[in-house]
Amino acid sequence: MTKDLTSGNPLKVILFFTLPLMLGNLFQQFYSLADTIIVGRFVGVDALAAVGSTGSVNYLILGFVIGMCNGFAIPIAQLFGAHDDSDMRRHVANAAWLCVGWGLLLTVATVLLTRPIMQLMQTPADIIDDAALYIGWIFAGIPFVFLYNMVASIMRALGDSKTPLYFLLLTSVLNIALDLLLILAFHMGVTGAAVATDVSQAISGVLSFLYLKKKFPILHVSAEERRFDTSACRRLSSIGLPMGLQCTITAVGSVVMQGAVNLLGSGAVAAVTAAGKTQNLLTCPLESIGTAMATYAGQNLGAARLDRVRSGVLSAHLMVVVYSLGSLLFLHFFDVAIVGMFIDTDVEVQIVEMACSYMFWNSLFFIPLGALIVWRYTIQGLGYSTLAMMAGVAEMAARTGVAIVLVPVLGFFGAELSNPAAWVAACVFLYPAYRWTLVHLENRLHAGRLAMR
Repeated sequence: MTKDLTSGNPLKVILFFTLPLMLGNLFQQFYSLADTIIVGRFVGVDALAAVGSTGSVNYLILGFVIGMCNGFAIPIAQLFGAHDDSDMRRHVANAAWLCVGWGLLLTVATVLLTRPIMQLMQTPADIIDDAALYIGWIFAGIPFVFLYNMVASIMRALGDSKTPLYFLLLTSVLNIALDLLLILAFHMGVTGAAVATDVSQAISGVLSFLYLKKKFPILHVSAEERRFDTSACRRLSSIGLPMGLQCTITAVGSVVMQGAVNLLGSGAVAAVTAAGKTQNLLTCPLESIGTAMATYAGQNLGAARLDRVRSGVLSAHLMVVVYSLGSLLFLHFFDVAIVGMFIDTDVEVQIVEMACSYMFWNSLFFIPLGALIVWRYTIQGLGYSTLAMMAGVAEMAARTGVAIVLVPVLGFFGAELSNPAAWVAACVFLYPAYRWTLVHLENRLHAGRLAMR
């Protein structure tokens, strides 16, 4: 079930490793879309706005969880590439200990603070009750988010990007079925959407964990390897925490922007929700290329093959450009039809126009977005997650500046410019950071070879 990414044509290796990741991310977005579509079409625009108003704070917390799990997997990928199986299993076991601790802490803290957070974000009064109810139930499922994402990250670190896809497919089907049951049959509204997400994630997480134990004999951990190890936890945390914080720092800017959009009214919130869900779907392939690059870079660093890292990055950029141009063309013809999945286009004409305009301005900058994703994940895979985290600071600063300066002056058009500004700011930081990282690692490897001689 494992796969070595340290040999073969880089473009082919990355492409075939990315495809299952892309399909998995798409299915993950599909069950998120299911919440939005079913709520928007069958509960109402206000309920859609309520769910959408939680998006940035949802990413603030769950992005930290997912980023941290991905970070924990990088030392595992490096040790797998170096064929140090015992130390790899020790890091897997200690990653589990860290996930348990963080899962309990975050669940209690976020559930208790849900409504104060939504009040701090100036959520409109007509949707704040539903918004707090929805995100509170989502946060209650944090332990299962940890469980699934840690298992999936370990599988990917060992070169298996296909199996997580199957469990995401299961999650998507379960989530949609439960959405329909709880919202249409039991009339549970936004609560039904959140509970459906929690239950589907729990089932997928438990089943994927049982599969990992049975099908990956390389991960059969001994009693010695299972013990809590301070040095392993320190190494895992040195990469995992900055990757989690990078997502959180980026999300802070999104939270500030969401507050600015909230002041424009629930119609603007609904437009950004519909456009944002579509954008998340379209950018899944870009995120998948990035996730593949983290594993690819980690394994090749473990094998001391930085030449393959360079060629892999060039191949990934080629994939980004081709896909981004295709996405721009697709939106040109189908933007209204896509928004129509969430909103009645015959009734909410102004909201539809706002959503289409938002998607257009964001899609123009998909190439810079893809570039920053490739550079960021490559830097993380090479072990410099703190450096990659600083790009999140650049994104946060750009979004905050737009929210404070441009939105009050330009209104909704100012909100449309927030993501492009953040992506360009991150690229300005990440390109020299990527170049420095490779030079620094090449010098270290060269010094190591001289010392051995």
